[in-house]
Amino acid sequence: MVLVTGPTGSGKTTTLYSILKHINKPSMNILTAEDPVEYELEGVGQVHVKEDIGFTFEEALRSFLRQDPEVILVGEIRDKTTVDIALKAALTGHLVFSTLHTNDAPSSITRLINMGTPNYLISAALSLIMAQRLARKTCTECKVIDETITAQLLIAIGFTPEQANRAKVYKGKGCSKCGESGYKGRQGIYEILDVNKSLKAGILSNLGQNEFIALAKKNGFRPMQKMGHDLLLSGDLTYKEYERVLSAE
Repeated sequence: MVLVTGPTGSGKTTTLYSILKHINKPSMNILTAEDPVEYELEGVGQVHVKEDIGFTFEEALRSFLRQDPEVILVGEIRDKTTVDIALKAALTGHLVFSTLHTNDAPSSITRLINMGTPNYLISAALSLIMAQRLARKTCTECKVIDETITAQLLIAIGFTPEQANRAKVYKGKGCSKCGESGYKGRQGIYEILDVNKSLKAGILSNLGQNEFIALAKKNGFRPMQKMGHDLLLSGDLTYKEYERVLSAE
């Protein structure tokens, strides 16, 4: 099972659709249950869930499992019943994709446990969690060094003093190409949690959130704030946009 998490409007569905498009081939049976269906994908069986007439994600999933799919997309995990069926589908040889509303990748596991899902099911079925945000990209035509950004501000968001003293942060001053906004286009900011053997063991032993994050970092997990730092240094992200999208976490 692969989960994509993030707040509304962070591009989760777009990410999942691009994954399905990438793996889709004529011999593969892919079924999706969504509310609503946002784009139509060629060669993919998509159904629109309608909770008001009793056709829930749970009902759609039950009917999917009778159609022998290789890949199942569940638009959103909202309750324990849906998560249980999705996890069981993953354990019976189906590749299951879904979305969840959490702030970061590690807290998705806590959310699933809080929904009442047994930790052994989560540990056995979950293979990857990706959290994402969408940020506005600095306009390349008018970007200039932002003189207002001090080393102290950068240290406050996690830079080392050495990095902060050397860093140059940019902003768009506004031009005709970007409608005087200083931004042009959008970019994804991601973190990926690979649920490997040691993390599965951590889920089984009921590690607390902080212990779990420490274990994940030991295994190479990189929080999305670190990707944000890279984008600040490359000039693709302004400090203001970093604060708007990532600092509230």
